[in-house]
Amino acid sequence: MNPEGQCDEMAEEIMGGGVNQRSQIKMTAEETQVFLAEPRVATMCTVNRDGSVHAVAMWYGFLDGCIAFETKLKSQKVANLRRNPNLTVAFEAGLGYEELRGVTLIGTAEFVEGLDNMFPLGISVFERYQGAYSEEMRPFVEIMLNKRLVVKLNVAKTITWDHRKLGIEPMK
Repeated sequence: MNPEGQCDEMAEEIMGGGVNQRSQIKMTAEETQVFLAEPRVATMCTVNRDGSVHAVAMWYGFLDGCIAFETKLKSQKVANLRRNPNLTVAFEAGLGYEELRGVTLIGTAEFVEGLDNMFPLGISVFERYQGAYSEEMRPFVEIMLNKRLVVKLNVAKTITWDHRKLGIEPMK
């Protein structure tokens, strides 16, 4: 704080002065869909045997209208989800406070196995992060899905935020 208390006043104004701004920053359903449609890295959180959180960065795609991931059959996240299917996934964007936005999806995992059942997700992930899919790419997607399964998220709760809606001037 400087002698005039200006930093305190500025911080209070920027951070909302203790006023709950949740309703102001919540994304609409359409905004949420657009946000999730953009390719980005998700943080997938499962619960370890000891109760700690196992958080990993993951690419994702869509299967049957749901967020889904392909992962190794013997991965820690799969072991955790077999014990406890609760799954939380966070998607974020922005660096400065005034531009932070994101979505957290809370729900349960459903396993999808078998190449034919997993292949649509393989194509979805490939197209989101690598480029357009064609039949020439099939061997690459098949390799990507080898010794893997799909974790489909059945969402029970959605939390969103978009600080751009606050109209705060950049702090840089």
